[in-house]
Amino acid sequence: MMIISSGPRRLLIAVVSLVTALVPFYSAHAEMSAWAENEGGRMRLVALAPDAAGKIRAALQIEPKPGWITYWKEPGNSGIPPQITIAAESGVTLDAVAYPVPKHFFKGAIEDIAYDAPVTLPLSLTAAGKGPVTIDAAAFIGICKDICIPFQANLQLKLGPAIQSHPQEEAILQAADARLPKPPSPDFDVTAHAMSPDRKTLSLDLVLPGEGKTAPDIIVTGPSGYAFTKQIGGKRDGRTFKVDISIGKLPKDYDISGKQWSVLVIDGERAMETTLAFQ
Repeated sequence: MMIISSGPRRLLIAVVSLVTALVPFYSAHAEMSAWAENEGGRMRLVALAPDAAGKIRAALQIEPKPGWITYWKEPGNSGIPPQITIAAESGVTLDAVAYPVPKHFFKGAIEDIAYDAPVTLPLSLTAAGKGPVTIDAAAFIGICKDICIPFQANLQLKLGPAIQSHPQEEAILQAADARLPKPPSPDFDVTAHAMSPDRKTLSLDLVLPGEGKTAPDIIVTGPSGYAFTKQIGGKRDGRTFKVDISIGKLPKDYDISGKQWSVLVIDGERAMETTLAFQ
């Protein structure tokens, strides 16, 4: 199945986005910004002071209201993936965004890869130079129920030197890290993968952490804007699982040679994410 970031199911309402999604700067002389709010939920920025190398642990906290969802990095048929940018003049760069394990939501033929509860996206930042740091962040997410509302906010934090502990912020960041999928391990990994010559199916061999009988949830992400989740002929034998993943239409003239895709595997309470290299 091809996952794209727009679709017919939900109407993106321009009036709503102009009136309620464009939120002014929220700033704080602390390690948490004020909450920016809209009809479907709220979000804020959390950060700790830079370490000696200028590295900053931070996160975007998103709290959808009951009945609303917000999206994973590849969102589903008609969702909006999170977008986070840092103003260049702030002297802070965004190195990476991490994503906790999402859920699958189905409504007929429509598939969403999303979160229906509060979620915190860990951010890795780097500050140039020494001294106080100001983070000017623009966050843009989709938050959806019967309609999908683009939610944009500008969030600002001023960080001083790390001269005291911040247990609340540290607890938020630690909880977010705990929800991330784990790297592969001897008892949970993709042991083999192969793309068919016609590029219609991706064959996967996996070792799974438990003696279950059900198929794990598998999300393969390829080129930006594409994810594939439809399983064909999966067979589980104790801790081993063999399956083909249906590959939908890829970009025109896409050359898979030398590319790396990602795969997220969710089996019970455990989740593992790794890369698939193609020769």
